[in-house]
Amino acid sequence: MNIYQKLLEVRKSVPYLKKEASGQQYQYVGSSQTLGALREKLDEMALVLETRVLNHNVTSTVNSKGTLSHFTELDIEYTWVNAENPEEKIVIPFYGQGVDLAGEKGVGKALTYAEKYFMLKQFNIPTDKDDPDAFQQKAETYRKPDPITPEQVGTIKTKALEFANIRGGTDDQVFAHLKIKDVTKLTAQQAADTLNTLQSWINKAQKEKQGA
Repeated sequence: MNIYQKLLEVRKSVPYLKKEASGQQYQYVGSSQTLGALREKLDEMALVLETRVLNHNVTSTVNSKGTLSHFTELDIEYTWVNAENPEEKIVIPFYGQGVDLAGEKGVGKALTYAEKYFMLKQFNIPTDKDDPDAFQQKAETYRKPDPITPEQVGTIKTKALEFANIRGGTDDQVFAHLKIKDVTKLTAQQAADTLNTLQSWINKAQKEKQGA
């Protein structure tokens, strides 16, 4: 496998992570949870992630209660390396930030924050409070919108021709104006929106024709 194929296999292995950690009245996916879910597959695929800090900035502030905090920002460069072919690499720039009261752990917190979110975004891992089965059902619903029905196809073609006749044009011109190349490729919702548009055009054209 090349490096992109290996990364794809890692992405396939973790389709979802449930928010398990808690803090400050909200739930989140922790760094250890994220890395733990990916580590075994990364090892299997012989993928190594190198981390390089390019630049950093620390801003110290005091709030209204007199508490001193340190905000650390890092410009990071991550490099995926195919351990079976070390010359095959992918370099990705990233950004991390961390807040620390002691002033000693800002860089570590920023690196941890960045690594977790880099992994989540790199492998397109969604997170949710729901259980994986419930999330999968929602995902399937999102990925598979209802297709256009034969009735909608027929109605759209009829309405397009009706409008074309009123305007003295062709239905091909109407579809070109609607930016529709193939009406059968529309989803049910897109078909409904198209029908509403056509009907409004027809109503307006009929009123203009009657007024004339």
